[in-house]
Amino acid sequence: MRGLAKELPVQPDHMVGDVGTSVACGPWYSPLPHLEQWLDACWPADASVRIEQTMQQHPGLSEQPIVGGRRRSYYFKDPAHALAAQQDIQQLGFDALISDNLYFDVLPRGVQKGPTLLRTLQALDLPAHRTLVAGDTLNDLSMFDTGLAGVAVGNREAALDAAIRKHGNVYRSPHPGAAGVLDALQRFHRTEDSHGFITGHRLSPAAL
Repeated sequence: MRGLAKELPVQPDHMVGDVGTSVACGPWYSPLPHLEQWLDACWPADASVRIEQTMQQHPGLSEQPIVGGRRRSYYFKDPAHALAAQQDIQQLGFDALISDNLYFDVLPRGVQKGPTLLRTLQALDLPAHRTLVAGDTLNDLSMFDTGLAGVAVGNREAALDAAIRKHGNVYRSPHPGAAGVLDALQRFHRTEDSHGFITGHRLSPAAL
């Protein structure tokens, strides 16, 4: 996470990474003890071994070469293989998140970007109403499920677009990537009741 931050044109103050299983805060990107305790409690010491044993039964998925945080991550080509593996992983007591028709993430039960972000905001005493979440694939859905103001950028996954159809807190921008985030910030800054957004707030993007 520190290496990634150095490459960014704008340095984030805090980061939530590894699909919500890692948090780094402050100028040195240090962990928050309270969140570390919660994340560790959700990820048993033998989690990786148990997951690897189960995933050996699913050769249609290949492990990603570099994985951080409290997770195991894989690639898949056939959705049927991913769904079969998801069922076994859930029976094992973990969450399996499928996204972008490519990624398969095994996560601690109940830990994703959304829940981790909410705990991070609380730990840092940051106002939820001044937070903007942004995403493009299904592994971002949990952020939109928090009820925080959000933007699904223009190059979003079709499955995410379908999943947020009834999310009144999410703006579906026609612009891709960072341009979509800028579009949302400008839109949320306006005081226009006709758009159905909360007026008068100043929103800051969450670095995820």
